[in-house]
Amino acid sequence: MKTAPAFFIAFRYLLGRAKEGGRYLRGAAAGIALSLIPIVVTLVVADGMIRGITDRFLELGTGHIQIYNYMNINNPEETLPLIEDTIGVRSAWAERNGLGVIYCGTKSKGATIRALDKSFWEDEGSMKYLKVISGEAKTETDRDVLLGEELAFSIDASTGSTVRIMTMRLSQGGHYIPRITTFTVRGIISSGYRELDSLWCVMSLEAGEQLLSDSGGAHIMLKIDDPYGKADEIASYFYDILGRGFGIYTWKDLHHSQYSSYETTRQLLLFIMALIVLVAAVNVSSATSMLVIERQRDIAVLKSSGADPSFTSAVFLWGAFLTGLTGSILGITAGLAIGSSVNILIRSLETILSFFSSFFNAGPVTILDSGYYLETIPIIINWKAVIVIAFFTILSSVIASWVPARRAGKIKPIEIMRKY
Repeated sequence: MKTAPAFFIAFRYLLGRAKEGGRYLRGAAAGIALSLIPIVVTLVVADGMIRGITDRFLELGTGHIQIYNYMNINNPEETLPLIEDTIGVRSAWAERNGLGVIYCGTKSKGATIRALDKSFWEDEGSMKYLKVISGEAKTETDRDVLLGEELAFSIDASTGSTVRIMTMRLSQGGHYIPRITTFTVRGIISSGYRELDSLWCVMSLEAGEQLLSDSGGAHIMLKIDDPYGKADEIASYFYDILGRGFGIYTWKDLHHSQYSSYETTRQLLLFIMALIVLVAAVNVSSATSMLVIERQRDIAVLKSSGADPSFTSAVFLWGAFLTGLTGSILGITAGLAIGSSVNILIRSLETILSFFSSFFNAGPVTILDSGYYLETIPIIINWKAVIVIAFFTILSSVIASWVPARRAGKIKPIEIMRKY
């Protein structure tokens, strides 16, 4: 017999009356839908967190590609004209990094000094993720600095405060001695992720060349149009044209361990959630078995009409397929709706919990602590992963129902007729 009749019968079973067995398939579909909601929400939130954190590190931290001129470590700018003219390069500038101790009044703390060329502030990616807490995000003179929000808070600095920065310089005798330089806080900034900017002390490149002249060389920071797809290709191009004496590192090299950790955590979460889907698929097998019992008269009529065992089995396999498909559509739709609204839901939950905590004289409740998470989760929907999840769910449902479907195909109609 053809496939269409088997599909039509299975479809009627799914939508049929509860007492005729439809409740089993619909219940199994509901179970699949409920099991898919957390896995889809986890996928959306995990991908959003990983992309949001990675984007901030790329746009505000390490850039997309870093180039070190080991033959002239203190003057990497000589390669800038060649780099800026390369197709796919969005912007490039020199940067110098170092460590120091910053003082404000009686308080002090270690700081990561970043001396940036003005091109950094003109880049659209930098401005997209940088948030100005107070003051402004620029240095007018060589004695202006910008502080990360956490660093400023820890030393009680604010816009307009005078701070002193201690670095080390090499004396003529070959010894390192302290050097104290006074600066004015021009602004307080934040990346929205405390781990990235908690120790930031940002100044102009010219000021950094004075403070950090003896603590290492500068390098070129690059941003490209497609950092996730073209970083390796452009890095390979620069290897070819610059030759030896240059170190070229993509963001994947610079953040390999961190990004691998994020990806491993994501895969582990999805694997745990996939076990829930397997349990739901087993429930489809139970629903199919109960449907076979409920519809034995139909099986007898079909076989008496000339239906072969494979057609009878196909009816119940199509039922399992439709059950998995229905559950997948409902669960994925609900999961995507919840995942896309996760920021609103979190803010609402924080408001409710803060309201009740006020009765116990507790402070406001914060679910997304910026010290560990992003303040706002970007919504990233990986459609390939969503399709794989749906395919896996439907396939698991069909495979789990294979045994009861084959059992239905082997039922002898004469035995059923004698029973009824």
